[in-house]
Amino acid sequence: MLLDKDFSPLEQKINYHFKDRRLLKTAFVHRSALNELHDHINEHNERLEFLGDAVLELIVTENLFLHYPNPEGELTNWRSALVRGQHLAEKAKDLGFGDYLYLSHGETKSGGKAKQMILANTFEAFLGALYLDGGYKIAKNFVEQTIICHLSEILAEGLDIDPKSRFQELAQEKYSITPDYKVISESGPDHNKIFTVGVYLADRQVAQGQGSSKQYAQIAAARSAINQMFSDLQNQIEKA
Repeated sequence: MLLDKDFSPLEQKINYHFKDRRLLKTAFVHRSALNELHDHINEHNERLEFLGDAVLELIVTENLFLHYPNPEGELTNWRSALVRGQHLAEKAKDLGFGDYLYLSHGETKSGGKAKQMILANTFEAFLGALYLDGGYKIAKNFVEQTIICHLSEILAEGLDIDPKSRFQELAQEKYSITPDYKVISESGPDHNKIFTVGVYLADRQVAQGQGSSKQYAQIAAARSAINQMFSDLQNQIEKA
């Protein structure tokens, strides 16, 4: 694990050079790294993640409010789709954030550089650092260029629709049953748990999903159930 990483390629990508290198470095320090590098690193990125989460929500909310006259409910769904963990993780991966992470040896071996939750949290931590170093305008430009610019794609693919609500509508319409969600298993340390949740119709499991929280796992299970439902329908059509 290199302690002196070269962040210049990343700074070139985002067209911004950090004045405070400590902030930039801290944004990529996962909690696990402190156990092995406590002589060199004494702060992880969770406080920056806390700040970045708030900055991200403000910037996205402001942009949607100023540019779209849609009802509050629609804007809320759009915002949720833009700031969801999967979307942030994808953008972090596109920017190569995994190459700059400071992780423990064990976390690295378990694929930490590719884990969705770690990448999403790192994106928020980086945004928090960017906000502190460059101010609101710099952070806003970054979010607009990496996150908000994908709104049209999200709407075209229907990713702004809450999967749990959509699956409940479909299940009640087709079977007159309300879906039920149950935790099947939990794995991993407290700071990095993975939940597996099953979604059931009348005690029959129709799909399952995984996530870094029970809520995210439920959403993944509902999305899987919707995909399965339409796959079954397509098979029926092909056999007809």
